[in-house]
Amino acid sequence: MKSLVIVESPAKSKTIEKYLGNDFIVTSSKGHICDLAIKGKDGLGIDVDNDFQTTYTINKDKKDTMRDLKKLVNSVDTVYLATDPDREGEAISWHLARELGINVDDHNRVVFNEITKNAVLDAFKEPRQIDMDLVRSQETRRILDRIIGFKLSKLLNSKIKSKSAGRVQSVALKLIVEREDEIKAFVSEEYWSIHANFEHKRKKFVADLAKYNNEKVAVSSKEEADAIIASCTNPFVVTSVKKQVKKKGPRPPFITSSLQQEASTKLGFSAKKTMQIAQKLYEGISIKGDLTGLITYMRTDSTRLSNQFMAQARDLIVDTYGKEYAGFYQSKKSDNAQDAHEAIRPTHLEYNPEEIKDSLTNDEYKLYAFIYYRAIAALMADAKVNTVSVTLSSNGYDFVSTGKELTFDGYLKVYGKYESNKDELLPELVEGQQLDSTLVEGKQHFTEPPLRYSEARLIKTLEEFGIGRPSTYAMIIDTIQARGYVTLEKPSDGSKTKVFKPTEQGELTCRKLDEFFAQIINVMYTANMETELDEIAEGNRNHISLLRSFWDTFIPLVNHAYEHMEKKELEKTGEVCPDCGRDLVYRQGRFGKFISCSGYPECKFTKKIEKAPEEQPVLTDQVCPECGSFLLHRKSRYGTYFYGCSAFPKCKFIKSDENSPKKFVRRRKKSS
Repeated sequence: MKSLVIVESPAKSKTIEKYLGNDFIVTSSKGHICDLAIKGKDGLGIDVDNDFQTTYTINKDKKDTMRDLKKLVNSVDTVYLATDPDREGEAISWHLARELGINVDDHNRVVFNEITKNAVLDAFKEPRQIDMDLVRSQETRRILDRIIGFKLSKLLNSKIKSKSAGRVQSVALKLIVEREDEIKAFVSEEYWSIHANFEHKRKKFVADLAKYNNEKVAVSSKEEADAIIASCTNPFVVTSVKKQVKKKGPRPPFITSSLQQEASTKLGFSAKKTMQIAQKLYEGISIKGDLTGLITYMRTDSTRLSNQFMAQARDLIVDTYGKEYAGFYQSKKSDNAQDAHEAIRPTHLEYNPEEIKDSLTNDEYKLYAFIYYRAIAALMADAKVNTVSVTLSSNGYDFVSTGKELTFDGYLKVYGKYESNKDELLPELVEGQQLDSTLVEGKQHFTEPPLRYSEARLIKTLEEFGIGRPSTYAMIIDTIQARGYVTLEKPSDGSKTKVFKPTEQGELTCRKLDEFFAQIINVMYTANMETELDEIAEGNRNHISLLRSFWDTFIPLVNHAYEHMEKKELEKTGEVCPDCGRDLVYRQGRFGKFISCSGYPECKFTKKIEKAPEEQPVLTDQVCPECGSFLLHRKSRYGTYFYGCSAFPKCKFIKSDENSPKKFVRRRKKSS
């Protein structure tokens, strides 16, 4: 008789069956087989009055799968549950055991972090029981999401025509809307930087004004800048030369969130695309006709690496680059990390990305190389950089210039292409030396509002606040776009990185949730809930008491909102539908606002909204003080007004419009 192994993915089953041999049948559940029913009181599938007892139903698309699984279970002696090594996987194993009549107390749960022959065979030597603490944690999360999702979505749909709300997605939306509020309220302030240009021994360099009489200098106008420039006369004296050797250490191997962030900024991949490619690399790629998993499990928040991998990687580093390139690595556990399994790393060091490139698609190669080299680099020695900081002074004004030179590349030997590291050399200078500046100049700047969230910045913020889990970030981002609450678009400043902007419906949804559910839909509450779910997983918290406490807080808020939230009627356009004669109204969709028939769904007429023309700059009679051209009165991308030279881009003079409305000022350094 054979043994049956049930995994989640069909692609994974082929690889594992090859490792286990002819005595095993490996099949897949193709993910979750069931979900909470949509029956009972309020259609929650939860009996609130009976300690939140749940009712599950088989998913419609899994009925054939379950019929086939039952036949297989009846034809074998032993069944192993080898679903993914996380809470979702644990819950799937529990659902499978319950539906297939498998004893949940048996040692039939098999867990491995990588799909390699040794890892799989070792896992089958030590099967364990289903971890019911992990199951309860996942089920509690699902119950919370069901209650909040159903209750809030029904409320918002009836009151303001919003499609949905959720425990985590609504907090992500709140972050985006609040950032937009900051940008709208922002008023730019003028400031100047002063630079002294030098040339010595045929090498040109620039020093920046740092202090005056040992105090920091803030320059806010052209008049102040001109006065400082006039005071800085030749010769300048070298008053300080500081030389240091600095070490630049490698970053730890990827976890789910850092992989999503870095793949977004370095490779241009969306979080969803990154996870889809990583899933394929984990489940198995055909290398020279041999199916094998190339990376460890890609849903993890631990930077830990196995001793076996570190020993193998060290040998590779020493053999390939030399003993001086081998470093020391120790993982650091963050406060929010579950540390269930290792960081994301390659499973086979012999599969160098360059050598198996022909077996991968272009995107698979890019992500695999990224993961491979990051893991190797984490175990390599620090890079060493010689830095020189020189202070040149004139009449109490101190200008500083810094140079650097890479003297030992260390981990950059393999990871250098993902990090910018250019030498910026200064000529040899000594204290007391005098130099003449070729030019002291001022440059005008304006403070900028905080950056809108890109995918990478939003994921980083969610992770920092402990909101959701890394494995959910891609789904959160996808959901708030699908609901028409935000758009992801290129900013008007020409940057290639797309950023989130809330739609009108997204802002309305956020405002109403803030008005009626601020106690629940906020960063702190959501982060604390994640901590409590972790405590359930560790067996340190009772899930029933958590659910009861939440229910007793949440339901009164829902009842209050039904009574006091104003109902929003669809705004009429003043036109009638050409198909049926009913009123046309404005609606909000995934791609923004549009016009449709008020008789939807009986009548499906729709049309786009014509965009209003952009506000054009107005020529004034004011003269540019730098080139003599006339100034234009312009509207900035932040909604404020300023004056700019009509000769732009040849002349870049601008000044703020003092009559532009001011709410608050936030000063921020420019950043990428």
